[in-house]
Amino acid sequence: MPALSRQFLFAIVSVLIAMMVIQSGASIAKTLFPLIGPEGTTALRVGFAALLLSLVFQPWRHWPQGKSRQAIVLYGLCLGGMNLMFYLAIARIPLGIAVALEFTGPLAVALLSSKRKLDLLWVALAILGITCLLPWQGEQAALDSLGVVLALGAGACWAGYIIYGQRSGGAISGGAAVAMGMGVAACFLVPIGVVSAGTALLDGSVLWFGLLVALMSSAIPYSLEMVALKRLPAQSFSILMSLEPAIAALAGLLILSEQLSLLQWGAIVAVITASLGSSLTAKKAP
Repeated sequence: MPALSRQFLFAIVSVLIAMMVIQSGASIAKTLFPLIGPEGTTALRVGFAALLLSLVFQPWRHWPQGKSRQAIVLYGLCLGGMNLMFYLAIARIPLGIAVALEFTGPLAVALLSSKRKLDLLWVALAILGITCLLPWQGEQAALDSLGVVLALGAGACWAGYIIYGQRSGGAISGGAAVAMGMGVAACFLVPIGVVSAGTALLDGSVLWFGLLVALMSSAIPYSLEMVALKRLPAQSFSILMSLEPAIAALAGLLILSEQLSLLQWGAIVAVITASLGSSLTAKKAP
């Protein structure tokens, strides 16, 4: 098998594993919310992940210069904002729906990289799916409005994570880049978690679960994604990430017993179809 094909296949496998691990980790993280809240859970996740990644990749050996340093800081800010807003969102709405709304970020990256009239179809389909998830489905089925806004905010940060992740990974080692970005995120998320959760963060069982969440939701998947971003264009990355809302919904069902309505499943499928379609047509464009 040619070296290029092996690298491409390795990147695809890396993204698929990252999606399965990160959504399972998100489901486990949600079980910590009654004990330390979303802010405390985010602090443990990012804090442990920054420590683990720094020990493994030793980012001080690859210190960036000039514009690369700015890209790392922006990458870390986007990464931290994405984590915090996503956890705040899934505290209020089901995991699968939160990921579908959050996915507007990668979808925007895919759409902006293609300039074809057919893209209007994918935009319409994405809007249809998101509209079906907005809080006007009736009293019993309506979603929490703040949860929806937070999930969309996490999506905006996710778009920045992809863009600045590519710039950071292109300048220095992928592992070192994600370690630096996680360190930037920890600098402002850990204090927020300490203020919110207090001494509850020091409970032994909470710390162990926090370490597990850090491994599954940050250290492992972000490292795999950074490896993939160095080998895949943004369009191909977005094609693979299109599966994430479905994986999240299944993780929420299996681990958290979160039941979705038929309409909500249909909305998730619409978002996935829009992302797949926009990414595939963007790849074929001149």
